Amino acid sequence: MMRLGTMEIFLIVVLALVLFGGGKIAGLGKALGQSIREFKKEVKVDEKPEDAEAGASQEKKSE
Repeated sequence: MMRLGTMEIFLIVVLALVLFGGGKIAGLGKALGQSIREFKKEVKVDEKPEDAEAGASQEKKSE
């Protein structure tokens, strides 16, 4: 298995900055962050119906 050291990571970052520029890399980071936020939001939406069903069944048992 190949492991990346500090120098290799530094070299990759410098090459990315030279090739794409700071503005494009910042835009990529922003887009990635938005995608992750949307994904988490959708996962939470899918979990809510299950939680609501569990809560409803617990309320029936306590009555």
